[in-house]
Amino acid sequence: MSTTGLTEWAYPLAESLLSEPLPRRWAHSRGVAERARTIAPILGSDADLMEAAAVLHDIGYAPDLAKTGFHPLDGARYLRDVARADERVVCLVAHHSCAWMEAEARGLREELEGEFPRQHPHLADALCYCDMNTTPDGTPTNPLDRVNEIAGRYGSDSLIGTFIRRAEPEILASTARVVERLAAAKRQPT
Repeated sequence: MSTTGLTEWAYPLAESLLSEPLPRRWAHSRGVAERARTIAPILGSDADLMEAAAVLHDIGYAPDLAKTGFHPLDGARYLRDVARADERVVCLVAHHSCAWMEAEARGLREELEGEFPRQHPHLADALCYCDMNTTPDGTPTNPLDRVNEIAGRYGSDSLIGTFIRRAEPEILASTARVVERLAAAKRQPT
């Protein structure tokens, strides 16, 4: 699949998987895609790719896709094996928002990285920025509040609560790199 038209393909797919069983997750995914549109100036020709990955990033939560219980891996496998998605979209979904750290906590890191190589660090940063600047309801937030919300929702002693606190420094660094790229782009003469 070419990158042209990725968003036109991605939105109905994500909606079909999330809107009925997980309406709040669908609202979050739409909000993450909305954030992707706001950073399009620093993405250039990858803007469509990023928006597609953003709207698809949480499809692994869909009941029909949840096989391992680790949504980045379940979503990426579906995109690769069933949807035959662009490899870059698949890898972005597999590794969104420091997924390797959660995979490690679940004993799935070798499996995740063996099947889906981490690539395109600037795009991984961009997807993390979009995800961590969006509430569960799809509205804008900031990474600190988002990390606190996740830890609070799952409980600080849970696997997710422990993972998100461990990932917090990298999430903040990743999102700061995007903010810097946005600021640099604004400083450029038009």
